[in-house]
Amino acid sequence: MILLVPADPLRPRRPDEHFAAEARAARAVGLDVVVVDHDALARGEDARRAVASVSGSGLAVYRGWMLGSEQYARFAEALAERGVVLRTDGEQYRRAHELPGWYAALAAVTPRSVWTTGSERADFDRVRVGLGAGPAVLRDYSKSMKHYWDEAAFIPDLEDGAAAWRVASRFRELREDDFAGGFVLRRFEQFASAEVRTWWVDGVCELIGPHPDSPNDSAPVAVDLDLVAPLIVGLGLPFVAVDLALRADGVWRVIELGDGQVSDRPTTIEPQAMMNALLAHAR
Repeated sequence: MILLVPADPLRPRRPDEHFAAEARAARAVGLDVVVVDHDALARGEDARRAVASVSGSGLAVYRGWMLGSEQYARFAEALAERGVVLRTDGEQYRRAHELPGWYAALAAVTPRSVWTTGSERADFDRVRVGLGAGPAVLRDYSKSMKHYWDEAAFIPDLEDGAAAWRVASRFRELREDDFAGGFVLRRFEQFASAEVRTWWVDGVCELIGPHPDSPNDSAPVAVDLDLVAPLIVGLGLPFVAVDLALRADGVWRVIELGDGQVSDRPTTIEPQAMMNALLAHAR
């Protein structure tokens, strides 16, 4: 198996420093490590040029910065032309990376959600009314702006259409060209724990740890995956990260699902553990 990582922008033959530890761990277990030009992929430039350093053939996994679904599809196509097949194909990446791709399968274990196609206010108001009164959290298909909680994420009451649109407008402004798909409104739920990031390879939970935003938070002693596990298996996705939190009533809820290739690893999970998880299902 080949591990693909972004190149350091200043030293393009070396892995980006953020992924250098995983690259070293991959080499230690015998994987080939190849750098790709993430910046070129993200800018929509020629994907063939972005993967020009890739040689050989076989199965590959990417561990790097986020790519939009269309960017990833072009990435996969360019690699396939060189005889390298990404373990996660373009359609699988979109289903994991964008909330509408996984929501229906996990609706029973995640906050109720509605979404638009695009960023027009009429569509936003339509889904806002459909979700009903009360608080909600705003995001787009692939990302929230939770670090701008009061101005671009949290809507105290969906009945206040003007206030809700101000939050949506600020979100759209902050996301700029990275805005993905449309607005997503999710019913606000009160949680009693920090988020826990779980890593699933071929439907098996291989790693459990803190969320990268709070790497020093200890995961609860027992994360109950009984309800979640069969639903993740049903998605049929090869490598995903699933963030969970304990709701105030003691029920574990899915906060987010994302493609594992572009989901950050908290510093308290050793890079060797990530490589072992990937290899466990590659042999």
